[in-house]
Amino acid sequence: MKSVLAALALTTALTLPGLAMARPVTLTTTLNNYGGDGAYLAVYVTDPQGAYAGSLWMAGGKSKYYEHLPDWYRATGGDPAQINGITGASVGAGRTLEITLDLADALFDAGYTLHIDAAVENMRDSPNEVAVPLTTDGAGRPARGRRYIASFTYAM
Repeated sequence: MKSVLAALALTTALTLPGLAMARPVTLTTTLNNYGGDGAYLAVYVTDPQGAYAGSLWMAGGKSKYYEHLPDWYRATGGDPAQINGITGASVGAGRTLEITLDLADALFDAGYTLHIDAAVENMRDSPNEVAVPLTTDGAGRPARGRRYIASFTYAM
């Protein structure tokens, strides 16, 4: 159900008017074994000019911690409506989060960037932990995070 809601929110918010084509995309995020509590992750997209285009997923359900995802928080004003229906549990150290969403074809090879902000309680926040251009050639290519994320990939 969450996959359907996320797909609806994203294809509605991030496509051009008219008939939108979308494809299932699996996002796989594996965390380092950093020795702390579960990580909050905000997965979102920016347009070719770097402006916030929409949220894809929020790992972590307590809104009081969202301000520790600073780039996402700044872009959205911390508005929980940006993530209604696309929120799951935080992700433990050394664990993997895998989600499949329908993303609009118009996002690929058009200058859009997927970002992940990360935060762990009693540890340093990590804005822009991962930033990868959404390209068809980038599918399956792992990207390393700056602090908490060991690897991130997306597959179509």
